[in-house]
Amino acid sequence: MAADTIAAQAGEAEESPRLSELLESGWRLMDEVETSTEPSSGVPEVQRKVLRGIRLLEQASRGMAELQLFSHNEELEEIASADLRFMMVPALLGALIMKQGNQNKRMEHLQSARAYFMDFLKLCKDYKIGKFALPQMPANQDENEATGAGVGVCNPNLMAMASNRNAKIERYKQKKEVENRLASLKTLVESGQAEEEQVREFYMLHIQKWIGTCLEEIESIDQEMVILKSRDAFKQAQASHAPQPTRPPMKPFILTRDAVQAKVFGAGYPSLATMTVDDWYDQHRKQGVLPDQGIPPRSAELADEEQQQEKKVDEDDEKTLRNAREWDDWKDTHPRGYGNRKNMG
Repeated sequence: MAADTIAAQAGEAEESPRLSELLESGWRLMDEVETSTEPSSGVPEVQRKVLRGIRLLEQASRGMAELQLFSHNEELEEIASADLRFMMVPALLGALIMKQGNQNKRMEHLQSARAYFMDFLKLCKDYKIGKFALPQMPANQDENEATGAGVGVCNPNLMAMASNRNAKIERYKQKKEVENRLASLKTLVESGQAEEEQVREFYMLHIQKWIGTCLEEIESIDQEMVILKSRDAFKQAQASHAPQPTRPPMKPFILTRDAVQAKVFGAGYPSLATMTVDDWYDQHRKQGVLPDQGIPPRSAELADEEQQQEKKVDEDDEKTLRNAREWDDWKDTHPRGYGNRKNMG
């Protein structure tokens, strides 16, 4: 049903012209951005046109939803020729969103633009406009994984690449034919001299042109999203492996057993600070740099075992010390060569 008829039935005669103005203004801004010689991302004036065009087309999209301009239950022939142009609102919105220059929100813009492009393509599918396959979300598969072996086995990836290449060539040929036909109809439609069939053909050609554009844009979006995800993962990996901040170097000092030695050595070396073992331990404990800090507490059984081991070491040390002392005492009472009867030394 035509937009004019719906507006009249609702008692809102001004709704249809308003919707038309929104579409025409947004479309015009889109053309100005496309034909501009200045980069869209770095020029404030261009970005203002982009944002204004997005607002206008979003308002037009809400108006279309309120009017229920398109229905899954109707055929393409039931749509009025003048209303065919409204089918392109999602495609125009997606194209303008892609022109936004805020790189911090690039992933968000890509996802939003892809959703609008898909809405347009699904609408065209519902009305059986054009022959194309709806793009699928890219699967997270390893491109380098072997898919076959042996003579005569063709790599499916190569087959897909060849198929995509042929589809691109065909879309390019169709795009040129559509552009040539649009150029010949544009003057008639814009001047208001075109007949009903020419107006319908003009908008149908635009829809076909945008089908090819949306398919190309979605392919480009999917590739860019993979790159952005890889870059973010790389940044996170770098952040997790960032080098720990180095501690400031400690000033040289003389380590002593107790405070008495600290006073003695401090008097002899006035240029160097002195520190007892207890002071050194307390300082390192506060800084958290002791070897045992950060290690979970040992179990009671393991602690007992370690205590026994330390006790054994202490006993061994005492035994070794006692043997050394006995050896010294024996040497004091037995001169060198004592008992050497063989050589009579």
